Amino acid sequence: MNIFRHNNPGKLFLLLFSILIGMGSLYYTGNLVIKLKVEERKNIELWAEATRLVSLSDTTQNVDFLFSIIDNNKTIPVILTDESDSIISAGNFDTQKTGDKQFLKKSLKKIKEKNEPIVIDLEKGHYNRIYYNDSIILTMLIFYPFIQLGIIIMFIIVSYLAFRSSRKAEQNQVWVGMSKETAHQLGTPTSSLAGWIEVLQQNYPDISITKELALDVQRLEKVTERFSRIGSKPALVNENIIEIISHAIDYLKTRTSSKVIFITDYNIENKVIVPVNTALFEWVIENVSKNAIDAMEGNGKITVRIMETDKNAIIDILDTGKGIPKSLFNKIFNPGFTTKQRGWGLGLSLAKRIIEEYHHGKIFVRNSEVGKGSCIRIVMNKGKF
Repeated sequence: MNIFRHNNPGKLFLLLFSILIGMGSLYYTGNLVIKLKVEERKNIELWAEATRLVSLSDTTQNVDFLFSIIDNNKTIPVILTDESDSIISAGNFDTQKTGDKQFLKKSLKKIKEKNEPIVIDLEKGHYNRIYYNDSIILTMLIFYPFIQLGIIIMFIIVSYLAFRSSRKAEQNQVWVGMSKETAHQLGTPTSSLAGWIEVLQQNYPDISITKELALDVQRLEKVTERFSRIGSKPALVNENIIEIISHAIDYLKTRTSSKVIFITDYNIENKVIVPVNTALFEWVIENVSKNAIDAMEGNGKITVRIMETDKNAIIDILDTGKGIPKSLFNKIFNPGFTTKQRGWGLGLSLAKRIIEEYHHGKIFVRNSEVGKGSCIRIVMNKGKF
């Protein structure tokens, strides 16, 4: 479950409103296109009738009005053919191409697919055909709603990214504020405890428990340091991550049930140098390992494997826990996501932030099988930043 739920009706309203605008525009423009097609058909029929009358009229008849109807067509491309579809004339095409017979033949072939021709009866068994295409205005109108829909989709995407960016900025502020406050609250009692332990060590040097208390106080100081660094860019130093990981595992062994077995699949003597912030990187290893321990319910094996390429150091942390469904591979790194009854669901989210934002690496679920276990992979860049 996700304990940080964001119910934002504004985003849903914006999406529905945009969809309604798009659908309404498509519907209205579609009806308008149909009506314009009918009107253009009527205009071409009138043009055809005027052409027929001109061809049948004698020289004594006044045909000026008929010629005015023919000349009035300035927007609809037309091609006049005889009975065998041989081109007689054409109008409203590119004037530079109307003399090109191949161009007119290709245009005629395309126009035939667009609209049914209008037949001009010349009597005595003779006739012509008029083929016509949609006018420029009608063509533009057909494509207009799709352009508008594209703009609406872009608007939705931009709005979504803006909401997401705003939400992320808000989360970052919460992260930083909570971290700084936690560091502040831990600082005072930790310093006080360190002082009291020093007094105990001086006055009662033979009591062995003070050494363990001192280790735990050091641990608290490290936790305080980690929280204080959230929100500020940490300094990265070239370090041997084998040593850092080994130190983190040694600490976990002393604080974990004996039923959890840690297996290290790497040579402790080797060195894998990577630019890291030791305190934060160690925190990542601990968080991922603790998550694995929870998945195994305190009983199983954790294997830590370290591999190296020319550009990257690769750390695999495998467990024998209950596994992760594929649908949750990405969600487990979201802030607040947890499958446990108790917990904030921040461990893996912090790990992702530290690895990807601070160290420019990658952390993801490499593979997992429900009931058998999981493998979390961390990829670290060996270059300097």
